[in-house]
Amino acid sequence: MSLMKTNMLVRSLSTSSAAAQLVKAPVQVFGIDGRYATALYSAASKSKSLDTVEKELVYFQKSIKTDAKLKEFLLNPVLKRSIKSEALKHLASKTSMSSNTGNLLSLLAENGRLGKLDAIINAFKIIMAAHRGEVTCEVITAKPLDAGQKQNLEAALKKFLKGNQSLQLTASVDPSLIGGMVVSIGDRYVDMSVASKVKKYSELISTAA
Repeated sequence: MSLMKTNMLVRSLSTSSAAAQLVKAPVQVFGIDGRYATALYSAASKSKSLDTVEKELVYFQKSIKTDAKLKEFLLNPVLKRSIKSEALKHLASKTSMSSNTGNLLSLLAENGRLGKLDAIINAFKIIMAAHRGEVTCEVITAKPLDAGQKQNLEAALKKFLKGNQSLQLTASVDPSLIGGMVVSIGDRYVDMSVASKVKKYSELISTAA
């Protein structure tokens, strides 16, 4: 997407003429969903409605998952884009939705991109987490971590943080790892599992044979 098209997208998402100048997102998110999310972040920044937009999108995302009729309406390929757009404008007005959120939904309907809505919301959530200085970290182990292990792990991972960043740690279990762990923190990925070592040595033995 060119800079001109990106600026046009921002203007479409915001009623403010000040939105012509992009506000740089704290983290780069790629793909079509990333472009929409970044443009939305810029527009919402200009109108000082970032937290409001995030809450509305998270609520709408939950509604899609629990309301089968809403999901069917959004993804129905037979319905005309104009009908979807007008319906979403009415919904935004009826629920007192912020202009940025309402404009996003309407714009996605007009462009036939409502199928990307879930991914766009997830991309926006990633940008907002970075905006708040949150660094997401996922740890997968073969067995559940006890309190002491989790505390020591958090202390070690916090050494990767900078300034006022905070760690958002989630832990899960995957017995197929056999032992060790897999850690994803920010854009870093480290596989320290026994399973990966077994695979590596198996490949070396096969090559030598």
